[in-house]
Order: sequence, then C-alpha cells, then structure tokens
Amino acid sequence: MCIVAFAWQVLEDTPLCLISNRDEFYQRPSAALKQWDASPILAGQDLQSGGTWMGVTKAGRWAIITNFRDGADKNEYPTSRGHLIQAFLESDQTPIRFAQALEQRQCDYAGFNLFMGNQHQAVYMSNRGEAPQVLAKGVYVASNGLMTEHWEKTRHLRKRFSQEFLPMLQQAHTPEGDLESAVWDILEDERKVIPDLLPNTGIHAEMEELLSSTFIQSPVYGTRCSNFLRMKGRQWLWQEKSQQGTTQGEVVSVRLDITSP
Repeated sequence: MCIVAFAWQVLEDTPLCLISNRDEFYQRPSAALKQWDASPILAGQDLQSGGTWMGVTKAGRWAIITNFRDGADKNEYPTSRGHLIQAFLESDQTPIRFAQALEQRQCDYAGFNLFMGNQHQAVYMSNRGEAPQVLAKGVYVASNGLMTEHWEKTRHLRKRFSQEFLPMLQQAHTPEGDLESAVWDILEDERKVIPDLLPNTGIHAEMEELLSSTFIQSPVYGTRCSNFLRMKGRQWLWQEKSQQGTTQGEVVSVRLDITSP
C-alpha cells in the first residue's frame, strides 16, 4: 500500500472515512476484495506471501499498512508485512495492546507504517521511528515515510481530501455516485512533485519522481487498486476499484454489518 488518507471521528455517524491506493509490482498475484474463507476478514489478498494490505471485520476492526521506503536497507526479513493486518484483524486485543506487543518484534519486518483500530480507538505505529500512539480525532495522511514527515505528496492528498472531498461527504444529500467519482478523481491524480520538493529515500531521483504522484504508472510497477472505505452507522461500506490489468476500472462494492457493541 502506497498512500492513505482518512478522517477519524471527524464526521457525524461516520467514525472512519478512508481512501487509499495500493501500489505493487504488476506481476505479483493478488485477489480482489472478498470475504476470506474460515476467517472474519473482508479484504483483498496477496497470493504470493499471504496476508493483505488493508481489511475489516464484522467486529468493527480495521487496519491498513504502507511500506516505509528506504533504498539503503538491503536486509531480508523473515516475515511478510501483510500478515500484520491479518494478525490484528483475527485477534481480540485492543489496537494499542496489539501495537505494543508488536513493538517487541518489529525488527522482524521490513519498514512499515501501520494504522489499526476498532469503533472506539485508532492507533498508529512505524517500525522505523514512531512508537505506538493512540490517535486523537482528526485527518491523517501517510505514504512511504513517517506520518510526521513532511512530504509534498502527502500534503497534496491531504489538501484534496480535506478541502474537496470531506465537505461533499458532510452534505447529507450528496449522491453516492458523486462521492465515488470524487474519490476516484483524487486517487487517480498523476501530478508529479517538482524535483526540489522530493524526499530523499535513498533511491534514484528519476524513480523518486515517478513515485511522487498519488496514482503511479510505469511498465512494471504502479497503482493496482484504489479504495473508498467508510464505517457508517453500523455498517462497513467499501468500494474497491481495480486499476491494472484486464479488469481495470471494475469496482467491487461490499456492505458488511458491524455486529459488535
């Protein structure tokens, strides 16, 4: 997962509103959004290493992960970051307790930013410099650096999400189709960051520029799917749009009742 923006406890009757893009190599096999067999998880699935990049459950649990980009890190890690989402969603620990336990073994994983929560608590942590922390209500944006780092890429998404989209969502009678169109327009933004404003993550400048847009396209790597997720009342509402391959543009829409108190 490359970039995510979400509003936590900002909107009345919508504790969580989240949009995101998943970026990955095109050849890496994955399954679209679905209910997993013998599991409470609703999510897409990485068919190479297992796990997922983003998911929810009927119990009101949710989680999403982005990679932390560090071109100087040449280490190999024994476990896939995608299993962190699965482990949290299948557990019954509170988000902060799960994060604190994970902190003790975070070096087993390549760099990540992890957001996870339930209906009442949201938590962020990164194994590259951010200890677990409970999030206050507000708007949060992260890409492939720490959430506290200033990247022009995340600044641009925050502006569009906060100033263009959230006001639409606050209008009670905005048609669902208009909301989805606005989300896809924001997530399909191919605006590149000028070289002077690019972060230095240890990769070549040309690649840094390629990865600086919200929506990424290249011959072998890019945005694979876009997501619009809401916890609205007692339901999950999730639209996942395929962005690569023969199913490009196909949208999977799922409603899932939340059954926990």
